[in-house]
Amino acid sequence: MAGALATAGLVGTTAVTAAPAAAEPSGSKDVTAVLFQWRWTSVAAACRDSLGPAGYGWVQVSPPQEHVQGSQWWTSYQPVSYRIESKLGTRAEFASMVSTCRAAGVNVIADTVINHMSGKPEGGTGVAGSSFQYYSYPGIYGSQDFNDCRRNIANYGDRWEVQNCNLVALADLRTGSDYVRGRIAAYMNDLISLGVRGFRIDAAKHMPAGDVAAIRSRLSDQSVYIVQEVIGAAGEPIQDTEYTSIGDVHEFDYGRNLKRIFTNEKLAYLSSFGESWGMLPSGSAGVFVDNHDTERNGETLNAGYGSTYTLANVFMLAWPYGSPAVHSGYTVGSDHDAGAPNGGAVTCYQNGWTCQHDWRQIRNMVGFHNAVKGTPVNQWWSNGNDAIAFGRGSAGYAVINKEGSALSRTFTTSLPAGRYCDVISGAPTSTGCSGTTVTVGSGGTFTASVGARDALAIHVGARAGGGTTGGGGDDGATAAVSFGVSATTVWGQDVRVVGNHPSLGSWSPANGARLSSSTYPVWRAQVALPAGTRVEFKYVKVDGAGDVVWESGANRVATVPSSGVLTLNDAWRS
Repeated sequence: MAGALATAGLVGTTAVTAAPAAAEPSGSKDVTAVLFQWRWTSVAAACRDSLGPAGYGWVQVSPPQEHVQGSQWWTSYQPVSYRIESKLGTRAEFASMVSTCRAAGVNVIADTVINHMSGKPEGGTGVAGSSFQYYSYPGIYGSQDFNDCRRNIANYGDRWEVQNCNLVALADLRTGSDYVRGRIAAYMNDLISLGVRGFRIDAAKHMPAGDVAAIRSRLSDQSVYIVQEVIGAAGEPIQDTEYTSIGDVHEFDYGRNLKRIFTNEKLAYLSSFGESWGMLPSGSAGVFVDNHDTERNGETLNAGYGSTYTLANVFMLAWPYGSPAVHSGYTVGSDHDAGAPNGGAVTCYQNGWTCQHDWRQIRNMVGFHNAVKGTPVNQWWSNGNDAIAFGRGSAGYAVINKEGSALSRTFTTSLPAGRYCDVISGAPTSTGCSGTTVTVGSGGTFTASVGARDALAIHVGARAGGGTTGGGGDDGATAAVSFGVSATTVWGQDVRVVGNHPSLGSWSPANGARLSSSTYPVWRAQVALPAGTRVEFKYVKVDGAGDVVWESGANRVATVPSSGVLTLNDAWRS
């Protein structure tokens, strides 16, 4: 919900009698892409072109019901009716999007606002033309359908206030009412009739768990996936564990802990990450590195942290805890209320759209996550500081190096012998790998060098020359370009090449190919690209905070050879 929710918490004793929900999103693919404030037409295209091929099992979309007018993102969380007409598209466009996504193998989770209605005391007209007044929504709710506490929550340490008073002036529904429960369930059943297979319950802790369970019991399909927003902290009166018998619950401490470890502590501490840290049982936890609230309030990492953010997402998708969600939105500037660029019509890496779901490292790690699902962690290794490596049974192995220098060593795995593609740097092709090839010997060992603030991941679904299982990537013949640039840097900076191909980050510095400083001041790396293609590129300098310095001048251009290696010797343009 809105940023004010981030300071609220929970604990409690309400008994819940609803049937246990599925422990995780159904099916073998449980990674969710959260496409925040994307128009339905853009979501449909993403399902078809990127989410399905990459192996995402779910896409979470912003609230689809009619809401108050305004460009700010939070207007989507102030409903005025249950008509499926919003600034993100029409009912027909929503239904078409759901159909397209399901055809691509991606189920849809609708962000669902059922705790409250709008927060405009003066009333008005919704985006689809419905008139309303505060506590009066003609044909839906009247004053009797709202809780008697008509003031804002003043004390988040008081359970009754948190669940009966207004959250930041939003008209608080009487969810204990049989009529209100039925009206909410009718809206959710309408979405189910359009093919929706899951719901994120916004502001769940502001409703007694028994009320949420009663609403769920009225759904026409009891197999739908439920994940609930329950933001809390130790000592608060409402706890996330009250809601786990209804469905999954967002584990906010997951993202908080990752920010602390990845910015101020040691990755070596992550060897026992999960329930032993006081977090929810894995089977009940919906986890994320960031979401739309926490990327704004600083509670977690966000895309502005550059390689640190990328590595945290790599860890989330490699580590066996919870059902992971990858946030994908737009650049958050000084105006935290700003709505989506271009009205939610998305062109990735343009107009501020960050498209984290499609960053090469994150996209390809979805395939890793799917390939190793259900396997335990083994072969844990760390250098005692910020370099870690671990296996996932005999299905995969990941290395994360957050150190300021390259990590070179021999790693021991339980993988079968063979040639694997490092999915962090590329993907399988018909003849090899578009990135680095890793050879695992008969004893399960391989030797590799992992760059500073970089990672490596191999799995049985991504064999060199053998295609990929839900990993995404390039197909066809490739050749190599050895990018080299003479560039002086300050401590903490690295140099990357970015360009108009996914292996060059699709113009995203956070995803650009990192160059090695082993021959400083010349920085160099070899990148596999589709043979015979023309690529445009530039060099950038990126520091540990993700700050980017672009070289000047027009885009550089190179034509990838039909075979062999094209070696470039460039000089940084100030």
